[in-house]
Amino acid sequence: MSTAPGSRTESGKPRKQIHLAVHFPGVNNTTVWSDPAAGSQIDFASFVHLARTAERAKFDFLFLAEGLRLREQAGKIYDLDVVGRPDTFTVLAALAAVTDRLGLAGTINSTFNEPYEVARQFASLDHLSAGRAAWNVVTSWDEFTGENFRRGGYLARKDRYARASQFLTAVTALLDSWRGDEVAADKDSGTFLRDPDAGRFEHRADQFDIRGRFNVPRSPQGRPVIFQAGDSDQGREFAASGADAIFTRHGTLEAGKAFYADVKGRLAKYGRSPDELLILPGATFVLGDTPADAAEKADVIRHQQVSGATAIAFLERVWNRDLSGYDPEGPLPDVEPLYEGELIALGRADARGQELLETVTRWRETAERDKLSIRELVIAETGRQSFIGTPQQVAAQLDDFVQADASDGFILVPHLIPGGLDDFADTVVPLLQERGVFRTEYTGESLRDHLGLPPLAPAPGGLRQVGAAS
Repeated sequence: MSTAPGSRTESGKPRKQIHLAVHFPGVNNTTVWSDPAAGSQIDFASFVHLARTAERAKFDFLFLAEGLRLREQAGKIYDLDVVGRPDTFTVLAALAAVTDRLGLAGTINSTFNEPYEVARQFASLDHLSAGRAAWNVVTSWDEFTGENFRRGGYLARKDRYARASQFLTAVTALLDSWRGDEVAADKDSGTFLRDPDAGRFEHRADQFDIRGRFNVPRSPQGRPVIFQAGDSDQGREFAASGADAIFTRHGTLEAGKAFYADVKGRLAKYGRSPDELLILPGATFVLGDTPADAAEKADVIRHQQVSGATAIAFLERVWNRDLSGYDPEGPLPDVEPLYEGELIALGRADARGQELLETVTRWRETAERDKLSIRELVIAETGRQSFIGTPQQVAAQLDDFVQADASDGFILVPHLIPGGLDDFADTVVPLLQERGVFRTEYTGESLRDHLGLPPLAPAPGGLRQVGAAS
């Protein structure tokens, strides 16, 4: 983990450098698309504006989420999502041409894709961007999403991380089938390849049985930086076993510290050190001229994000039943959730069974204790870690969070597109730079450089045989 030279915390520890990224929202109700200052979620100019703002502020990367089906609730398109997102690889490849240093991270599903095509796409993006590609590895298990794919796509929920692990192993084998020195292109001798086995691979396991030649030479980073998003025990273990960073969410400093300690503590059994995995929670922010001004803005934004109809829709996902007759400004329903049967919200990996029961119990206890209406409860329960205050206060809050080992940085989620990062870049970033905890210039070329990740071991190249135990 990189630290600021000569700078120490009150406890005497070297001050950690903060990692910052920005999430182009659009797959949840974080985005206030109805605000007069909001722009298009699809127009490429919006992507360019956010990316260039992040690069001007020396951020590590821009992050794109992706969904493979328009989600539904009670048979209707789930209108809390901003839908119509263009293809991730297409957008990131286009952004590579209008940025120079900013990392480009995309969510690509390991359940409904194939290793060869994903390896080829990420190797290509890494070449096009000169080493700035990152892959957020996600899984899906629901049959609803799988209906969009020819093979049906259904995968038992318990098997999704097993497939993801094999998927990542297979992609790595494909990318490592090139060392990086095979292309001679010697015009005098007429030799193009030094190694006739370049790109040969073989992967045999229960999920994938593939062999052939990978046709993209080794890219600048060797492979994309690997992200994983998830807070479950399986997700934490998957991240500890092979990811470079984990994208998570915390509501409090204490929760962040507990998650940080847990995940970092899992690395040793995989032969990894704590600096080989970054913890980067998603976070929102609201800036104001005074603390009161910021608090007032934050309250308005949260009520824009969670309207009465939105609150009922969120509650229906947890109760798994029609609650349209309930007043969002009134108390929680007195009826019990439906634990079995078809989900009312399709395309979402909401908890079932015991997890759902625990959520309902906790929500009822919170609502009774704090005297919260349905809407106020949903506002409280669905918020990310949020930093609210003047630029000076927000800079201090971010710094304190990282120095307390509650995270290594943040993936910021602005509530407006495309200009929601502008004020942060102009006011908070200079204050972090003054504190000595954030770069004033990029010092490396690749995304691995920006993140301070150790260099990858040289690829073996040639024939790669990978079995189920790998």
